[in-house]
Amino acid sequence: MGYFDSIYASELPHRDIVVYMYLKHRANAEGRCWPSVRTIAKDLHLSRATVQRALRELQRDGWITAEPRWRENGSCTSNFYRLL
Repeated sequence: MGYFDSIYASELPHRDIVVYMYLKHRANAEGRCWPSVRTIAKDLHLSRATVQRALRELQRDGWITAEPRWRENGSCTSNFYRLL
């Protein structure tokens, strides 16, 4: 069984699957990556709102976790995404 078989067999909407596959492609050996919503949207030719919706649903359904990253001045930057 291939890595993506379980996500292909899921009931997830197309937007969630394509965002998950993007994160998988960008992930390091530990299954973590940190692209911004803007970068994901630009690379996939999706709106930022669509990407945010997909990320929320992937988290809700247990496919990924998200951890905020912080700049030295205390402001938030992109999240760390971990694929489960």
